[in-house]
Amino acid sequence: MTDNNDTPDASGEGYFGRFGGQFVPETLVAALQQLDTEFTSAMSDDSFLDELARCNREIGGRPSELYFCKRLTEQIGGAKIYLKREDMNHTGAHKINNTLGQALLCLRMGKKRVIAETGAGQHGVATATAAAVFGLECAVYMGTEDIRRQSLNVFRMKLLGTEVVPVTSGQRTLKDACNEALREWMSSVEGTHYILGSVTGPHPFPTIVREFQSVIGREARAQMLEAENRLPDVIVACVGGGSNAAGIFAPMIEDAEVAMVGVEAGGRSMSPGDHAATLCVGSPGVLHGSLSYVLQDEDGQTADVHSISAGLDYPGVGPEHSYWKDTGRVQYTNCTDDEAMDALVTLSRTEGVIPALESSHAVAEAIKQAAKLDSDKIVLINLSGRGDKDCNEIQEILARKE
Repeated sequence: MTDNNDTPDASGEGYFGRFGGQFVPETLVAALQQLDTEFTSAMSDDSFLDELARCNREIGGRPSELYFCKRLTEQIGGAKIYLKREDMNHTGAHKINNTLGQALLCLRMGKKRVIAETGAGQHGVATATAAAVFGLECAVYMGTEDIRRQSLNVFRMKLLGTEVVPVTSGQRTLKDACNEALREWMSSVEGTHYILGSVTGPHPFPTIVREFQSVIGREARAQMLEAENRLPDVIVACVGGGSNAAGIFAPMIEDAEVAMVGVEAGGRSMSPGDHAATLCVGSPGVLHGSLSYVLQDEDGQTADVHSISAGLDYPGVGPEHSYWKDTGRVQYTNCTDDEAMDALVTLSRTEGVIPALESSHAVAEAIKQAAKLDSDKIVLINLSGRGDKDCNEIQEILARKE
């Protein structure tokens, strides 16, 4: 492990500065090495890249639209607000970008089965979709609390032919689903590929997921130049594990004129157990196979977390986000449950777009950013998913507020 690298991946060992690496049982080392080798080979193979582009286009529905929020911009009275409409992708979120790529890698490795973890259910649905498209056996691990919150996505996964495995340990949410998926992979690794859903986990997963999600930022860059003849002044994205944010940040990370803001779950309060603001108040530690910022107690035990959104209540974050925090390239902040709900209602009623609860955290921060900027500035929101999956939960929350 190296702690003094000045650039991401400088060690060639999957590190971003001091973050990343492989902290896994010996039984997974060979599979991770195979995955790294196949991914490196695939990314220089024109036939693989062509097939991935075809899948993104014909299955995922790419490119996703760049949308100017005219009425919201007028209401806020500051900078222009744009949406990168990942909510319009097939399956309803950015997750399909990664699952199609990893399913192709699975076929390339000669494996016939995939497993995944899911919180909000979007990665689970996207994995189930890719498995159905390519004829792969599929099982998705999901905490029972998230199964309760995301019953529609559970039904979608089952309809697509995937086994949904309930997880009853811990808080019965995303962290616990990750734990169980990793345990299963250790016993089935020879014929099974683990489609990890975020830029977390052991090397090479953070790099793989970031690369497959970077299609968001590459498109957004070209679309902004076409629409405004320049790049946005600020990009805002929600951060749980961090895949949608990494996907839009990475292709413009070298553009110094573009400020970047990642928004974590501020939950009910900043008291321990009431939020999932890992980069805001966490400390470096090892979780799920890599070194990154983690919410933990003085003894290094992973802390309980909370968020209104099932996709953000995770006590860790991707190692590249940890690196971007330490270098100061990306600013990380948090948004409360109430602020996210208010932003969801505002966007719904000004633009006819119902965002996912996760994405609503980014919307809330973008409204704050736009309000303090001049009208010649541009704020771009990565709208990572649509709110269909959350409507039952939203209905209950709004009813309690009445």
